[in-house]
Amino acid sequence: MAVINCPSCKKKISDKAKDCSHCGLALQALDSEKIASINRVNRINKAQRLMNFSFVAMLMFCGGFLFMFWDNVEQGTWQHTLAMICTIIGFIMYLVIRVKLLLFKRKK
Repeated sequence: MAVINCPSCKKKISDKAKDCSHCGLALQALDSEKIASINRVNRINKAQRLMNFSFVAMLMFCGGFLFMFWDNVEQGTWQHTLAMICTIIGFIMYLVIRVKLLLFKRKK
């Protein structure tokens, strides 16, 4: 008895199992077309998740930047520190996520 990854949820299951115990996918009814379709859907979902994280990082960057300069926050206050932290974290997160997305799209 071997352990394999479920085509849908990628969790470990027995190769003798009829259904995935995690996601309920019927393993006996799978053919190569169905597996390819599941893989395409999983790939689209992962790309969409990365795009959503990228959007959140950009909002964090823009929000910190705008708060710092729109409200005329003085240096040394907690508002300035918070705005700087949000700006820096948002910018770094955005860059990291975009690189991950680029590598993900190239991996195909």
